Amino acid sequence: MEYTQPQLPYDNDALEPAISARTVDFHYGRHEKAYIDNLNRLIKDTIYADMPLEEIIRQADGPLFNNASQAWNHIFYFFTFSPDGGGEPAGDLRRAIDRDFGSFDDFKRKMVEAGTALFGSGWVWLSKDDNGKLFITQGRNAENPLRDGLIPLLTFDVWEHAYYLDFQNRRADALNALWSIIDWDVVESRY
Repeated sequence: MEYTQPQLPYDNDALEPAISARTVDFHYGRHEKAYIDNLNRLIKDTIYADMPLEEIIRQADGPLFNNASQAWNHIFYFFTFSPDGGGEPAGDLRRAIDRDFGSFDDFKRKMVEAGTALFGSGWVWLSKDDNGKLFITQGRNAENPLRDGLIPLLTFDVWEHAYYLDFQNRRADALNALWSIIDWDVVESRY
């Protein structure tokens, strides 16, 4: 099996000003493409060749894990956004956020704090366990909550290539800008 990079469901400039067309081009067009190309090269003629990407993430180590997880993480990240995004979640997800974090505003603050507090590069995740309890976790480098038995719902990329062209060293500003483009229908469907 060969993994292919899915085409984004919006134009590269559609997420501006939260994420510029230039950042989408570099981040999704080049960084993500490299992860997928490396993943395909690393799985060729191995036991991972016909394995679902999520299973590779759960089992692999080293460069294979890094490229598989980064390929998955970036698709998950970019397919969370919409030019018509923003607002607030509803339904069961909203009730779980209020239950586990106190309020939507408290949840947003805690996500951004987790993202800005992560030293170096990585990800901040909203995930759930099998009982529906929500967790905010930090993942260094390519770490993914799938390895901990959690179900990812939302992620913010805190690698510098995700925000530096648009926000330079203002990571908190970059993370706060993402709230305006989140497609809560997508996140709710993951819950």
